[in-house]
Amino acid sequence: MIHQEAEWARDRLEADYTARDCCTTEAFEATIRAYADSSAAARAKLPCQSDLLFDETTGQRLDLLGADPASPRPLMVFVHGGYWRALSKGHSTFAAPMLAAQGIATAAPDYRLAPDASIVEIVHDVRQSIAWLWHNATDLGIDRRRIVVAGSSAGGHLAGALAAPDWPARYGMPTHPLHGALPISGLFELAPLAAMHVQDWMNFTPDQIAGCSPMRHLPPAGLKLGVAIAEQETAGFHRQSAAYAEATGAPLLQVTGRHHFDVILDLCAPQTPLSRMLLSLF
Repeated sequence: MIHQEAEWARDRLEADYTARDCCTTEAFEATIRAYADSSAAARAKLPCQSDLLFDETTGQRLDLLGADPASPRPLMVFVHGGYWRALSKGHSTFAAPMLAAQGIATAAPDYRLAPDASIVEIVHDVRQSIAWLWHNATDLGIDRRRIVVAGSSAGGHLAGALAAPDWPARYGMPTHPLHGALPISGLFELAPLAAMHVQDWMNFTPDQIAGCSPMRHLPPAGLKLGVAIAEQETAGFHRQSAAYAEATGAPLLQVTGRHHFDVILDLCAPQTPLSRMLLSLF
């Protein structure tokens, strides 16, 4: 069981879950620039509603690209990574042109970041973004019957939290508001992370680990699900994705030639295996 990794030696966990070790500093920095540059280009190219307020209490906002109130479209909601403490919606709309060409809109929400926010608050933020989009779908030009969530790394964890079955009713939605989910290089059991340096900014409690680990709250039957992992990942990410795919019965795609950070840039082109998996969920 993945949660038993928390009992392993800390140096092994550090090696297995330090995502930056999968590539050079130069490759990492170039990839983050590519996120931002490609996302800015998408916002300039497509009809874009920026900084839509989805939570008046916390002030969190999202960007919506390619929606058409005259003809509601399916929606992909992309949740960014950054080990819950970095990046933003400004890094998260790079796939919108590819999706728009397929008649699919894109939303990218922000969420509060650690250490100022707990994992419970972060999970609430992304769930609130889905609820706001679902409740306002008609005005926004969204087909609420075809909302698919995707995310990478910490965003993959949050995609798994969105796929969980035990929250929609609390947000005024039906039991199954989502059509599909694609976590990419995600984290599905939090216990090992509480035993290494990620705990320095996350401060996970046992209750948070139990309540916010997607491995302990598996998706309902009927949700279309895919799991993807970059080939050039550290071992912990491989184990987590394999365990989640096995537990859910979802297909597991290993994206060859990609590392933890650049794997999601495959979503910029329609014919990559990762894009084909995403499009199959609609």
